Amino acid sequence: MKKVITDYLNQASMNFKLLDRESNNIEKSANIIIKALKNNNKIIFCGNGGSAADSQHLAAELMGRYKLNRDPLAAMSLTVDTSAITAIGNDYGYDKVFSRQLEGIGNKNDVLYATSTSGASKNVIEAAKKAKDLGIYVIGVTGENNAELSDLSDVSINAPSKETNHIQEMHIAIGQLICGIVENYFFEK
Repeated sequence: MKKVITDYLNQASMNFKLLDRESNNIEKSANIIIKALKNNNKIIFCGNGGSAADSQHLAAELMGRYKLNRDPLAAMSLTVDTSAITAIGNDYGYDKVFSRQLEGIGNKNDVLYATSTSGASKNVIEAAKKAKDLGIYVIGVTGENNAELSDLSDVSINAPSKETNHIQEMHIAIGQLICGIVENYFFEK
């Protein structure tokens, strides 16, 4: 068992070292979010499964607090309203559960922070397409495969792995890093 643990941690460590190559895209993403918030726009998160949980977590970091006691920053996740998700899924299909909500609440120059480990989740792709139609910036967060989400994104952050678990580890770290940068920009003294 010790070898399994050591091998896993070594792989995760290597992935995080490789993630440094995405530093410019992480910085661009943070700047897009800062600009939107400065202009009274909001940050809207979406994703499936673990990415849905990350969406909720990161929206809470901005709306609540990351490290500092401070005013809230306008953020929300499209993954939290089970009534909307199930009604839209039933009436329009699961592919529309995020895009339909975005159409109702999204405004030009908001930011969609769309997470998909594969970069090919149909409902996340549909949300990105709707965002483009509405003039909403798209930050796509995926794995190392260049996928449709990357092509639809204004900025794409590609975690350097093909393994879902390792991609997800990097996704939450990327999101936490961006939340910290954004919070510090507005509130660090």
